[in-house]
Amino acid sequence: MNNAVWDAQHECMPREELEQLQLERLQATLNRVYKNVRCYQNKFNELGIVPEDITSLSDLARLPFTTKEDLRLNYPYGMFAVPLSEVVRIHSSSGTTGKPTVVGYTKHDLRNWSNLVARFMTAAGVTSEDVIQITFGYGMFTGAFGLHYGSEAIGAAVIPMGGGNTDKQIMIMQDYKSTVLVGTPSYALALAERIEKYKIDPGSLSLKVGLFGGEPWSEAMRAEIEQRLQISATDNYGLSEVIGPGVAGECQYKHGMHIAEDAFIAEIIDPETGEVLPQGAVGELVLTSLNKEAFPMIRYRTRDITSLIYEPCSCGRTLARMKKTMGRSDDMLIIKGVNVFPSQIEEVLFAIEGCEPHYQLILKRIGTSDTLEIDIEVTENIFFDEMKKQRAFLELVERKIHSALGVGATVKLVEPNSIPRHEGKAQRVLDQREL
Repeated sequence: MNNAVWDAQHECMPREELEQLQLERLQATLNRVYKNVRCYQNKFNELGIVPEDITSLSDLARLPFTTKEDLRLNYPYGMFAVPLSEVVRIHSSSGTTGKPTVVGYTKHDLRNWSNLVARFMTAAGVTSEDVIQITFGYGMFTGAFGLHYGSEAIGAAVIPMGGGNTDKQIMIMQDYKSTVLVGTPSYALALAERIEKYKIDPGSLSLKVGLFGGEPWSEAMRAEIEQRLQISATDNYGLSEVIGPGVAGECQYKHGMHIAEDAFIAEIIDPETGEVLPQGAVGELVLTSLNKEAFPMIRYRTRDITSLIYEPCSCGRTLARMKKTMGRSDDMLIIKGVNVFPSQIEEVLFAIEGCEPHYQLILKRIGTSDTLEIDIEVTENIFFDEMKKQRAFLELVERKIHSALGVGATVKLVEPNSIPRHEGKAQRVLDQREL
């Protein structure tokens, strides 16, 4: 196993030294935002806090949260901490729920971003010898550019394919001998499906490593991708409001994603009360950036549910690790009073032989009661099986779902390839309750 480390000074730092560095960088960041960002000035003044009051990392809990709403209210440039003349790159979120959130980078921020991505790519086993095929869409989304510049920092060759055009992706993969695949896990499965359809032996490809992010995915889905594409599939985490990809990523041991703690302070809070939870607890991830110039974030509520592991990893890195996100505090499904995450349903489905890795959750309101319908693609031999066997299979799935979630769901078996495929993030949930 290649245990190369990109930035040993920061990735393997003793915790005491790391926490001292975090405090120094936090104090510098707080001074900068208090001086240059009206939103933070107002938030601090309302609480009667000045940056000098923060003398330890535990004092961070005294500071207010930043939310997506703050970013929208200060659209487009109100959260920038430098003049626009120093900003060399602007990205934004898709803005599907209103105005997009706009983020900026200075030259220093771009160098820093490239290095943070190079870290998790190196941890996953990428070297300067690799040929990296990026299937994220290029544009305002941060994913493609983050991995692109991280790849170049390492010295690897980049194929900036962008999203979609699956047949061409496979041709390029074969002809250009791509060794690393970058994209969403659901698109990796769509590629695997097409490769199988064309009867291409995945062993004949040069692929070795997959770097997947952009949506939550289960261990069962990882196993499926690894088996069908014959690669090592690793998870990475980031969000455009904080930097894009580069916040955290797995090493080859795959026991949680190493957080770049010299660049971000991670807290876990109770999503209801905002209270900081003890080490190891499951809650909402909150991130504070420590060395961003253009767009610093103080206690940004990510809405992602996870927990942190502080024991050092077998790879030698001392950084805390975050577990795979279980879902989001704001897209968690509450069905009949029970909290349900799509990833829990995915775990159940992947464990059942005959279920294809494509499904959709449909929420409806019948009278005053919420119902959950799960449409699942099944293999042809099950879909066209005799009614009695199909009924038995359906009951098995419903029983396992009920047992795992504590709430019932109606399961509908649909034929292969009938659920729409998405080149980017898979649309897993259709909430029809508000219609």
